[in-house]
Amino acid sequence: MTPSAHKRPLGPRVLAVDMGSSSIRALLFDESGRQIDGSETQLPHALITSPDGGSQADARALLDLTLQCIDGAVQHAVASSIDIGAVGLTCFWHSLLGVDRNGDPTTPVLMWSDKRSGPDTATLRRRIDPETLHQETGCRPHSSYWPAKLLWLQRTDPESWRNTARWLSFADFVTQRLQGQYVTSLSMASGTGLLDTARLTWHDDAMSAAGVETATMSVLSDRGDPLPPLRSEFARRWPALAEVPWYPAIGDGAAANIGAGCVGHDRIAVTVGTSAAMRMIVEHDPATAGRPPIPERIWCYLLDRTHRVLGGALSNGGNVTDWLARTMAGGRFEDLTDSAGRLAPDAHGLTLLPFLAGERSPSWNDAATGTLFGIRLSTTPGDIFRATLEATAYRIAAIHDDLRPLAADGYEIHANGSAVLNSPLWLQIIADTLGHRVDAVDAHTEASAQGAAICALESLGVLEGLAPTSTETFRSFTPDAAAHERYARARERQSTMEEKLYGDSTSSVSTVGNG
Repeated sequence: MTPSAHKRPLGPRVLAVDMGSSSIRALLFDESGRQIDGSETQLPHALITSPDGGSQADARALLDLTLQCIDGAVQHAVASSIDIGAVGLTCFWHSLLGVDRNGDPTTPVLMWSDKRSGPDTATLRRRIDPETLHQETGCRPHSSYWPAKLLWLQRTDPESWRNTARWLSFADFVTQRLQGQYVTSLSMASGTGLLDTARLTWHDDAMSAAGVETATMSVLSDRGDPLPPLRSEFARRWPALAEVPWYPAIGDGAAANIGAGCVGHDRIAVTVGTSAAMRMIVEHDPATAGRPPIPERIWCYLLDRTHRVLGGALSNGGNVTDWLARTMAGGRFEDLTDSAGRLAPDAHGLTLLPFLAGERSPSWNDAATGTLFGIRLSTTPGDIFRATLEATAYRIAAIHDDLRPLAADGYEIHANGSAVLNSPLWLQIIADTLGHRVDAVDAHTEASAQGAAICALESLGVLEGLAPTSTETFRSFTPDAAAHERYARARERQSTMEEKLYGDSTSSVSTVGNG
């Protein structure tokens, strides 16, 4: 990143708050968007899951963790005589909770991974044309998004429904508590399934199909529009933050792309954390460019009014490898990785559908479950672990098939996310499966937090833009042609099994290599 001219010798530092699905963190970045060592406060949390597909969190508990993280970062800044010039926020996309007229929660925070509203997508499809919903909101009928969740709440919890005055993301809940107003960014709103991404307004037909009114939604704001001032109790709690601009939260996926240096048609980001995704951010002027069609299997969210985020997200990534390590190896990832690393590509004879949390892209099947075929008495935990890494790479490759035609010639792929950056084996498998070099960012870089900081610096005018003049990647993984061919055949095997189990699917794959 190249900072522009500063009004003072030392540019402003930025506090980035990253509200993630497994932890909350707050940390400081300098005027060029680089993380300040030792400034991070991170607190983990665990989602509440249930056998019926529930995945939720307590809004007040997550808010308390967020406040504690901000406390820690501010204390570090004060102790180190660091002046904070702005606060940038990022948050997990797609969460939903209701609040009453006093702003108190009427529901838990329902996460993207809450599948209980899967059956309600049938009702949604009867109320609104699925293709219209996809093309105009960027979101397909699926339990990940608000319309199905809202229909499920109406059906299963009418009391909470009646008591709810507003529908919020968790980021909106934090803003309401800290700034006292119901404001949401276009970025966060684009992950609901209720935003018209061309007109940049709440989508009337989608709202009607979900049974909600505009008056129950937050006011829309762009990411560069500062939030209202802190409420007095928080201005007293954090005097260092009382007079600086706070910028609305952006979706964590968009922030991760920016932090990984992936803005523009020539950069694609692949992220593997709890789940996995592949995305690209492209400029788009809705006032002049019309509404370019969205490929069938992928989604389209927003970073802001002039940047679209195109991609696909798996419901399964590090959550599956974590489950496997806990259930088969007592949590010893190193042992499983060593065993898996000694195997040749697809040498285990297994075919795996890694749908432990259902599936989003590319087949959008809420009913899908994990399936393993080909087990023998000789099958080892290492075999199954390698099959899991490979199976996830095949799903990423299906998203890549749809993004590749939209990318510029000679595009780069940058990998980020704690699950994959700590596994050179997985990175090599992904490169071999894609048939494309993959460049990994620094494993110590918090890409989403860095993206939020870069956006704040750009909004302040300190940085001239979001696209980097250069990007630091620390290791490259070059594909092996023979492995790519083996994985292409294995992808076909996985696709055939999925079709036989679940019927016709949008997950047909192209196995043409791409160097």
